[in-house]
Amino acid sequence: MRDKWRQVILGAFGFVMLASSVHAEESFGWNFNPAKNNEPPSTEPMYEKWLDQYKGYYIGNTDEKELYLTFDNGYENGFTAPILDVLKERNVPAAFFVTGHYVQSEPGLIKRMAKEGHIVANHSWSHPHFPDLSDEQIKVELERVEDAYTELTGNAMHYVRPPRGTFNERTLDAALKLGYTHVFWSFAYVDWNTDDQKGEQYAYDKIMDRIHPGAIVLLHSVSEDNALALGRVIDDLKAQGYTFKSLDDLTGKRSSSPLINARTSAYLNDQQSFVASINP
Repeated sequence: MRDKWRQVILGAFGFVMLASSVHAEESFGWNFNPAKNNEPPSTEPMYEKWLDQYKGYYIGNTDEKELYLTFDNGYENGFTAPILDVLKERNVPAAFFVTGHYVQSEPGLIKRMAKEGHIVANHSWSHPHFPDLSDEQIKVELERVEDAYTELTGNAMHYVRPPRGTFNERTLDAALKLGYTHVFWSFAYVDWNTDDQKGEQYAYDKIMDRIHPGAIVLLHSVSEDNALALGRVIDDLKAQGYTFKSLDDLTGKRSSSPLINARTSAYLNDQQSFVASINP
């Protein structure tokens, strides 16, 4: 099972334009343009426009030395508990984007994430290419994870990261209509290949060389390098004046609110819009 999930995640950094065979739509792979000297990156102007229109994020306030740690959890490789230990010791919040497989196979870690104040977010049930799915299929993918998480913890789920970073305008809109906020990233490196780990120092250097104000940092929890380097990364970034924030601080959401999940939030928003339309 671990090999299966490693294989599906191997494509997460294929930042290329793909053609959707089901809907004959263009499918885009998230990408950004790294900058030197710890300056913030940029992304495609079209992506910027869509994220603004559909209320998504890939970066925070670049005028402040604030960071947002996020982890993608497709399967467990033995390093999530040590990562949680480091975060707890240093009082640092994070967001964990989990698949259906992860929720089913690691309920104890899911509960620990929530108990220790971290955001647990949606990475889909089966890790498909969203542009290949209909809106209804996307809904099923997200709601299955959301329902399983709510059953375990009673907490909300508001954020989504599309598998492999593939998306288009329709999929952004489909997730927003379900009450989800898309969260991409402004820092990442090739850390997900468990057969090609390069050591703690390599991970440390990769992160420190490209960290920047407002960074939404994507790391994969399957990486031993990340688990080993994380404590020193956090300590040294704090020493440089950085603070670690929750995605809720960025978006104004409340992910720990019991039972008010993304679907309920979308329904309430629709009701408010309807009331406003008949009571101008």
